[in-house]
Amino acid sequence: MRHLGTLLRHELRTLIYAPATYIAAFLFLIVMGSLFQWVIETYNQSTQETIPWVVFFQLFWLPVFFMVPLLTMKSFSEEKRLGTLENLMTTPAGTAEIVLAKFLSAYLLYVLLWAFTLGFNFILFYFAQDPRLVETGPLLGGFTFSALSGLLFISTGIFASTITRSQLIAGIVSFSLLFGIIIGSRYLSELKQLETGYSPTLRNWIDTLQIFQHAEDFSRGVVDTRTIFFYLFGTGMMLTFSALVIRSKIWRG
Repeated sequence: MRHLGTLLRHELRTLIYAPATYIAAFLFLIVMGSLFQWVIETYNQSTQETIPWVVFFQLFWLPVFFMVPLLTMKSFSEEKRLGTLENLMTTPAGTAEIVLAKFLSAYLLYVLLWAFTLGFNFILFYFAQDPRLVETGPLLGGFTFSALSGLLFISTGIFASTITRSQLIAGIVSFSLLFGIIIGSRYLSELKQLETGYSPTLRNWIDTLQIFQHAEDFSRGVVDTRTIFFYLFGTGMMLTFSALVIRSKIWRG
């Protein structure tokens, strides 16, 4: 891992100069700002059981579907299209370092964009002057979930970019995989067959995959070690698949 720092700095510069980065940041802040405004208006119109930040973080999936593909679709597909990946593979840096550098650069930007939403908290406190609306517990839990789940989401986008030369296709594949992971797991848990046709152990594993439930639990201060394992294991698996694709001859095709 001697070359990881150098590769990471290069990837961060590449992201900073990429128009897609600013498009993703602009869309993210617009969408999240609009969502937060909607949450506050709903909260003011009627009494709610939960504070605004709990509801806000439960809507995480809306920006993820467009932000992650925009941040990751260029990572390997553009290298393939330009023919620079072959040159990169001949450098002393190993495949694992290359994959990690691209992953970490996109992940750091992902976390930074979520950190910008902290500004909503200061705006809310300034105008509302109500400490109950800005409790630190839901804030810390929500941002912890965003950072933890982002590992899996970004690694999924990186994997999608390794299997094609087209940024557009990489973005579509990334969106499809994220949709399956986030929405598909929720649909799977609602199948009636699971109530009678499967063992309790399998049912428990399917419940562990419920990302919407993870968001709610974290924002309420409930942390399950199985959830942490799920995201870390899923991230490792996606990065391993990415490295295997790059090492193979698939990327030459």
